[in-house]
Amino acid sequence: MMYVLGAILALVMFSGAVPLAFSDSYLTTIEEKQIKMTIPSGNTLPWAFVEGTTQNMVDGHPVIIQIYKDEKPVRFAQVDVNDDGTYQYKFRVRDVTDDKVTNIFEGDYTVKIFKTINLDSDYLNEIMKQKSLGNEDLKTAVVVSAV
Repeated sequence: MMYVLGAILALVMFSGAVPLAFSDSYLTTIEEKQIKMTIPSGNTLPWAFVEGTTQNMVDGHPVIIQIYKDEKPVRFAQVDVNDDGTYQYKFRVRDVTDDKVTNIFEGDYTVKIFKTINLDSDYLNEIMKQKSLGNEDLKTAVVVSAV
């Protein structure tokens, strides 16, 4: 039994080490941006959307969009990034069914947008500049990712 456990442990350790030995490591960051969204009570449009652009996006990582009202989660979404770096999340804010109007979204919301991007020296210099200017809205977490 001890040999079996030792063999399993060795396989687990070896399988985790092999991919790292043959891959390049680079720095990425998860960039968070917060914006305010207001849907007026007299809204007549059925759709709203969150859109934007990103540079240096890590391939295979979607943009994460989180919508909160009064700090309570309302809607989460993952959106693929187009080849030109743009993304868009479209969602229904008003529904009309059988002449009955339902406002799905109404009032003030906080929208959090998360992007996983590759770091380069220009980006790092911009972060340092913004931090030195006291920009508290800039939130980043740097991690090492093996790809």
